[in-house]
Amino acid sequence: MSTDRLAGETPPEQEAAPGTADAQTPEDTAAPGADASAPQDSADPREDVTTPEDSASPGEDAAAPDGPATPGADATVSEPAPAAAGDEAGTPDSGAAQQPSVSTSAKATADALAAAVRAVESGERAAASFFNDAPRPAKPAAPAAPSPKDARDGGSTPQGGPTGPAPEVARPRAAEEAGGPARPPVADGGAMNPAGAAAPAGPAPAARPAMTTAPGIEGVRQVLAAGGAPETLAEPAAEALGERAAEALSEDPWQLLGVPGVRPEQADGFARALLGAACGPGDERRAQALVGWLLEQAAVAGHSALEAAALRAALAQRSVPDPDEALQTAIADGAVLVFQDAIEEPGRARPAAGDDEEEQPVRILLGLDRFAMAEESVADGLARLLNTFEAVAEPEQDTAAEAEEPGDGTAGAQSAAAESGPSAESAAASEAGTAGALADADDTPHRPVRPSAAAWEAAAAAALSPSAAELIGAAAHSGLVAHTGAEAARAEPAALIAAARSLGLRAFGATHTENGRRRLAAHLTASAPESTAAGSTDPGTAAVTVSGLLSGQQGPGRDADGALALDLLVVLDAPQLDLETAALLVESLTDGTRLVLSGDPGVLWSAGPGRLFADLLTARFCPQVASRTPDFGPIGELVSGIGIGELSQVEAPGKEVVIVPVRDAGEAVHRTVQLVADSVPRALGVPTDRTQVITVGHGGAAGTRALNAALKERLNPGPGRFGGFDPGDRVAYAPAPGRTVPGTVTGADAAGLHLDCDGSATVVPREQVGAGAVRHGWALTAHQAAGTRWPAAVVVLPGDAAGGLTRAWVYTAFSRGEQHLSVVQGADQALPRAVAEVPVKERTTRLRTLLQQSVQSAEEPSAAG
Repeated sequence: MSTDRLAGETPPEQEAAPGTADAQTPEDTAAPGADASAPQDSADPREDVTTPEDSASPGEDAAAPDGPATPGADATVSEPAPAAAGDEAGTPDSGAAQQPSVSTSAKATADALAAAVRAVESGERAAASFFNDAPRPAKPAAPAAPSPKDARDGGSTPQGGPTGPAPEVARPRAAEEAGGPARPPVADGGAMNPAGAAAPAGPAPAARPAMTTAPGIEGVRQVLAAGGAPETLAEPAAEALGERAAEALSEDPWQLLGVPGVRPEQADGFARALLGAACGPGDERRAQALVGWLLEQAAVAGHSALEAAALRAALAQRSVPDPDEALQTAIADGAVLVFQDAIEEPGRARPAAGDDEEEQPVRILLGLDRFAMAEESVADGLARLLNTFEAVAEPEQDTAAEAEEPGDGTAGAQSAAAESGPSAESAAASEAGTAGALADADDTPHRPVRPSAAAWEAAAAAALSPSAAELIGAAAHSGLVAHTGAEAARAEPAALIAAARSLGLRAFGATHTENGRRRLAAHLTASAPESTAAGSTDPGTAAVTVSGLLSGQQGPGRDADGALALDLLVVLDAPQLDLETAALLVESLTDGTRLVLSGDPGVLWSAGPGRLFADLLTARFCPQVASRTPDFGPIGELVSGIGIGELSQVEAPGKEVVIVPVRDAGEAVHRTVQLVADSVPRALGVPTDRTQVITVGHGGAAGTRALNAALKERLNPGPGRFGGFDPGDRVAYAPAPGRTVPGTVTGADAAGLHLDCDGSATVVPREQVGAGAVRHGWALTAHQAAGTRWPAAVVVLPGDAAGGLTRAWVYTAFSRGEQHLSVVQGADQALPRAVAEVPVKERTTRLRTLLQQSVQSAEEPSAAG
């Protein structure tokens, strides 16, 4: 590893620093009371969000996993000063009167359930008693009529919960999207005490006449204007709250939290402006909105559920007077589901079935039904693939099988059967043993190909590496396989796909990004050079992206039943799969399909909730194949050491790895621009458009905003006449949360911003550009860069990035460069400390428990038999 300057590099003191390197962006200089979110920040919700668990512990880093805290994303609610004279919110004798009217019996049952939760958490009470015996309170009268979008049919509810449909909570959104309402003057009524303490309650809310609003979007604008919120929120509010958005907001102002980018302090200001003295921190509507918002923000940070204690603490920190009652009401209404999760204790044997002598300790989790159903759908789907898989026939059975079913075992037999083209009526006969696959796959079921064990063994023997042979053998005998390995190991799934296609199976590989798809296509082409030369179908067409596969734009499409028309699917970059995408993918696979999840366990987890790949590996749910193919070269050696917690120096005679020490963030920005624009192209021949800058977060003096501003001024200066962009700007386009598509601006017109994304022309509508779906892309976060590699990478580690560093972050960032890695190092000892001591930022999920329960359920009947 070299700390020398690259050839031709000028010392920083001999160059003028870029004029915009330290300039504040409009997002950083927003005045108090203005929008708390920047349009750019919505492109990557994972970097700048504060979770309830982080905010509940003073003194801990309040940043989202793998990203530092940013201005405007404070963990606590900024409370106004005490109420102005004449308000009664501060009178000490009116506390009880301001609370929502709840019957005495409902209050008692709420207290009982809250006490039960605490008893289970402390181990004083069995978890089963909580679920079976907890009383259900009478539901308090709702102060506001629900909107059409507030109900959801078919949602699961906890035992003892309500039988009606559960309200739907908005999808997780970035914490810093445009359009948050302005904060009201601090002298409003309904003040809350600082430091998160519950404020003295005021008098009972007076009856307020309903606001007469215009129909449609104009009514929404009218209500927003009355509450001091910007009219730009009208369309997002109508989309989030449905046709009755105006009525819903006037009756329950805290429903504004369901709009993208709105924070609790902004919703509080909106409510105070609408309700006046009738508004208070103990309002039940506020508490329920906060419960949903906290769980949504936790999902943005990667959690599929939260421990009851963490959620309770977060509510208390936001001045909810009775968090237990708020949680109980949310549970009774079906807005929140309750789960128990076994606590694994090292050295403790798992209790046998039916053993009541010793209860295993559990923790109580609370979650939204959407993520709960996604997690359960993934667990059920993976179990289905395992249970419906038909093992390959043994060699001695091949003759009989072929006599009954001509076409089984070889691709040529399948092709001959397909040419016979029987009618749709013969499909039923084929199930009884009649030969032939139907010519029209859209109208008739596909006849599965079942290669023999000998055929699979021959394919494994022909593999180029022992790890590839092991993977092929595992896929031959199991419907679900987990494969782990770094960049060099990607050749092994490619070998499996090539082998399966040679055996007549419809096999495809899906990656997280277009860049990953191209790398997989190159491996597939290398794995099947003879077939390519013979003029057959390009093997690279078997490489797709997950989004392209699910949308039907890439891959085999779907059969008549709506399932993906394939026999084997290999998903590379599996750690980037979030719960909802994984659930949709698994549900799209028909019974008996082979699924191989492959990825590098050292990289960052998904941008959305869950940690599917890590939970699958931990649960030991299916066969696992660990690659023994190492990454070569100085970068591979460095990254391999980081993966085991060691940050060591490596020999880099060709300056493959260069460390650039800096003193402060300003110097870090200056040196980064110098590396990208001058040093790396001159010394290594890598052009600026093939060099990627990676930093810890969007905010801060050396975050993506500051770096992109400096890089644009140096590389492509311009006025930003197309919504802040000019032709030639490198950008990062986020078509969906968690997906980042790099591109270059080519122009703009009335239709929107025109981009060239990896050779594909894309038009981003103007409203999406204004909402922050496109941001400058010379500098990215590690989450945005996951799944993509560049010839050269420049990783920026300023001193204020220490709180966001983890081993997984460093591993991901350092492994993005193929030929060269420059590290702009200003974090000092925080870097080796993070590599050695902070593996990951943990997430609260349920998938591992669900998978383990599935294994136990399968073992119990066999043991009983």
